[in-house]
Amino acid sequence: MTEEIQTLAAEIRALIDQPAAPLSVLEDTLTTGYARALELERERGRLERRLGEVAAAGDGERAQELAKRVTTTDDHLSRFRALLGALRARASAVRAA
Repeated sequence: MTEEIQTLAAEIRALIDQPAAPLSVLEDTLTTGYARALELERERGRLERRLGEVAAAGDGERAQELAKRVTTTDDHLSRFRALLGALRARASAVRAA
């Protein structure tokens, strides 16, 4: 995960735990988070395309490296989306209160 996304993930965790987080801050962070998640998805797509190209060219070693990067990016994206889901639930609770 990039440093920027790690920082945002830490911010999200803090907001989830903060009892009096303002709704506007929660919503702004959600918007930023979804944008970053889309960036991760684009990166995963680029890696997958490159993996296909490298595999087709028969470069097994490079294909393994790219496959690991795809898996790592996918793991980061899954964890980040789970955090966003928790933040979305927190924002919904604040809206309902």
